[in-house]
Amino acid sequence: MSRPLPQTVNGDSASERLRALGLKLPVLAGSTYLVPHRTVGSTIHLSGQLPFKDGELLGQGVVGRDVELETAQELARHAALNALAAAAQAVGDLDRVRIVQMLVFVASTPDFGQQSNVANAASELLIEVLGENGRHARTAIGVAGLPLNTPVEIQVICTAV
Repeated sequence: MSRPLPQTVNGDSASERLRALGLKLPVLAGSTYLVPHRTVGSTIHLSGQLPFKDGELLGQGVVGRDVELETAQELARHAALNALAAAAQAVGDLDRVRIVQMLVFVASTPDFGQQSNVANAASELLIEVLGENGRHARTAIGVAGLPLNTPVEIQVICTAV
């Protein structure tokens, strides 16, 4: 079944579109070992984002065994929301964020084969919020395991506009 292309949600700014979706940017927890983003020239590399909400990991397990596709998609959307928070922190304003590339890791069984469908949920959120600035190059891959036994991790490269 073919899905329609994601569209930008109504709103004049990315922040307004985010609110229209009933979402807000989370506050990212600090870490002793890494920073949420690193700028090199005009490129901003974001640390891998897990589906944390208020300091709590929203899911664990392997997609195709412990985690259903729809749950993995929701976790991917939340990881993408965390990536948006890191990007906004890096550039100072959500409206200045342009996503260049996204890498989606899906802890999945060898026969799962729907990593792109998991990643689509994250891509849709970025486009709904950022419009054309949310369209990006992307890779989705299945892996044997991820930190904290999370089903999804997302890494993003972006730039400021």
